Amino acid sequence: MPDNVSDRELVERVQRGERKAFDLLMLKYQHRIAKLIARYVQDPSEVLDVAQEAFMKAYRAIPKFRGDSAFYTWMYRIAINTAKNHLAAQARRPRESGLDVADLEQFDGIPELKEYVTPEGLALTEEIQQTVIAAIDALPEDLKVAISLRELEGLSYEDIARVMECPIGTVRSRIFRAREAINARLEPLLD
Repeated sequence: MPDNVSDRELVERVQRGERKAFDLLMLKYQHRIAKLIARYVQDPSEVLDVAQEAFMKAYRAIPKFRGDSAFYTWMYRIAINTAKNHLAAQARRPRESGLDVADLEQFDGIPELKEYVTPEGLALTEEIQQTVIAAIDALPEDLKVAISLRELEGLSYEDIARVMECPIGTVRSRIFRAREAINARLEPLLD
């Protein structure tokens, strides 16, 4: 895609009925959106399905896109909501264990790995992961978005300020408060 074509121009072209312009937007953001969704949806085989669903929702809603925010900010919100809806639907289904005895047997030939693959180690790792996810989910939306953009998306403070449309100082404060809240939830596990 030519670098001189802005997201705004592509959105306007899509709104005029040029479907290929949306393909260009999809190509530009598909990896970032999939990476974002992967932070919520743990099953790699489902990440691309959820990402595709998010892009389909965006395509259907793009006639209503007014350009009040950047296209990526708008797409980010759609992707997050789609991932959350997927998780909610998944929670209503019966869960099955992700571990199989046959999977653990493959580590028998690697003694260094076998030391860490203990029931206690796996339980603690899973508990830490669930605690971090729960801590992030419990954050107010502005803190959740800021910490996700920084830690999960790898965006700079300046980029986060642009996406969230707020001063850099506010971004720093939100990330600091989010990290404090997550650390407070993790401390009992790590002691």
